[in-house]
Amino acid sequence: MSIDYQFDKNHIWHPYTSLTQPLPTYAVTHATENKLYLDSGETLIDGMSSWWAAVHGYSHPKLNKAIEQQTQKMAHVMFGGITHQPAIDLCKKLVELTPAGLDKVFLADSGSVSVEVAIKMAIQYWQSQNHPEKSKLISLRNGYHGDTFAAMSVCDPVNGMHTLFNNVIQQHYFVESPTVSFYQDYDSDAIIEIESVLKQHSHEIAAIILEPIVQGAGGMKFYHPLYLKAVRDLADKYNVLLIADEIATGFGRTGKLFACEWAGISPDIICLGKALTGGYMTLAATLTTDKIANGICNGQAGVFMHGPTFMGNPLACAVANAAIELLFENDWQSQVKQIENWLNTYLSPLEKHTCVNNTRVLGAIGVVELNEAVPMAEIQAFFVSQGVWIRPFGKLIYLMPPYISQQEDIKTLANAIDVWLIQNHAQNCG
Repeated sequence: MSIDYQFDKNHIWHPYTSLTQPLPTYAVTHATENKLYLDSGETLIDGMSSWWAAVHGYSHPKLNKAIEQQTQKMAHVMFGGITHQPAIDLCKKLVELTPAGLDKVFLADSGSVSVEVAIKMAIQYWQSQNHPEKSKLISLRNGYHGDTFAAMSVCDPVNGMHTLFNNVIQQHYFVESPTVSFYQDYDSDAIIEIESVLKQHSHEIAAIILEPIVQGAGGMKFYHPLYLKAVRDLADKYNVLLIADEIATGFGRTGKLFACEWAGISPDIICLGKALTGGYMTLAATLTTDKIANGICNGQAGVFMHGPTFMGNPLACAVANAAIELLFENDWQSQVKQIENWLNTYLSPLEKHTCVNNTRVLGAIGVVELNEAVPMAEIQAFFVSQGVWIRPFGKLIYLMPPYISQQEDIKTLANAIDVWLIQNHAQNCG
């Protein structure tokens, strides 16, 4: 059956894409391991893990089996007044694996919704403590936390993707993102601004929200673990909560199971998603402490005011259980370390191009930052012609490959970037 590209172009709205001047789309007919197979016949090495989620690649027998077996029992059942073993098993795993003290689990639909849940938890907690005035958040510039309304309100208000909505979303406090990179010597002055805001406004601040160690869609910035540790200390000092958005960084991507481990800290609330199901289904989780959960449930409402229709979906929970088991069966630490070494080997030489600002690598994340934004349609078509799937944004050509990727795959991905820099920027990238 042929792909109806014209219908897709005329009627289907793709993410961050115009319907009147849409970017080209490429039809995938099937995917296995770390390969995408196009309707036009090309086979592409996946460098994106389908927006960082498919850490085990595609069509994995263990994950397929988990869904097939669960389908024979039930695909979905409401979570209100009902429970089931896949959800119980998953929540046990999450309590065991996440940083200490995160013992209460709320299952949500998607990463953005898990952020909504986290913000609601923080605000409802302070209301239950008779501090309704604590309803603001502090967020970092260059941060990204999702596209729903509360999540948008804590994304960068100037350089982010949601400036159109600044007049209708709640206004929060923003501080500059950490200036000390992961590999630099730490400078304690990095927290001056955030402490200044806390000194003046802690009476109205419910929580600090940040992406630990790696700011993802806001610029793929890697910052120093001691900054994160200092923010944890400041949150305690000024009596505000700390929300860690680990949707992109969780489950090994940075070289630690959770990025908070780089700083040896536990947040008050953590958001998980993306790789949680190995990229198979949409599912997220928001975990918090006994203190926060008990505070909410002993408050005026007596319950936490949120309940998605597909909360705790059995199919999603079943495949998430299998995906987490697979992380350890595959020795994710060795996989990620290998990819980190290969990314360093093949991306670092790209700094020879004068249009490259820098390259940087952390865990299974590799970034080539250019001096100017790339022409999206052009570069996407070129990468497809080279047999790779890389989707840059702005000035960033980045790689977040599946953990099962091999050395030759990483070399091929990096070589495609090198060839594009040579062929398309010959004047500026000698």
